[in-house]
Amino acid sequence: MFTILGADGKEYGPVTATKIAEWIAGGRANLQTQARRAGETDWKTLGDYIEFNPAATPPPLPMGSSDPAAPVVPAPVAAGSDEPELAERGTRLGAFLIDYLLSVLVTVPGFLILGPAFFSVFLSAMRGQEPDFSVLQAGTLLTGFAVLALGGLTLLIVQIVMLSTRGQTIGKRMLGIRVVRYPEGSPAGFVHGWLLRNLVPGIIQMVPWIGFAFYITDACFIFSQERRCLHDLIAGTKVVKA
Repeated sequence: MFTILGADGKEYGPVTATKIAEWIAGGRANLQTQARRAGETDWKTLGDYIEFNPAATPPPLPMGSSDPAAPVVPAPVAAGSDEPELAERGTRLGAFLIDYLLSVLVTVPGFLILGPAFFSVFLSAMRGQEPDFSVLQAGTLLTGFAVLALGGLTLLIVQIVMLSTRGQTIGKRMLGIRVVRYPEGSPAGFVHGWLLRNLVPGIIQMVPWIGFAFYITDACFIFSQERRCLHDLIAGTKVVKA
């Protein structure tokens, strides 16, 4: 396992030699990139490691080796990729729509209990007219709002648990995609998978004017090369095929 030092000064890793070989092939790293193997403390360049540069001097054999003239040299790692593919933009949109539809469906029982009388009062208030509250019954209101709250809270808990443990909402699971950490692809967990990726952007979107601009900008970022929306950048995540 290796850790590299990016051009932005941040450490990336630990990741496998195969992953770094892929980065080299893709131009994200080169033989001059600073790196160190797991267990080492000093930074070297990738070119100093024989895994990435066959011309590099192999490390000396341990003392007492029976055949110092024939050191065992590991073969260079091919630039293959065992990293999951990025999720398609259309698939991500489909997962979002499924989750949105579910959030609407869980409100249906509560609104059915509230009935037409509630909507009549609500529409009158919206039009600036004097609502007729006499048509409302306290028991019906309490039951309706309780069912609304229960449905919404149940769905929220299910989505949070699934994101924290699987990196998936119900919609993402149905369409075979998941949220992982960027760039290494490790599980996102509660903090990155929901708190930073969903709650923080949701709070920003509630700010007048700024929220709408954030929402539009967030959606436009899906067309970047890495398909990472603004909320992915905030949370340090990406969405891949499961």
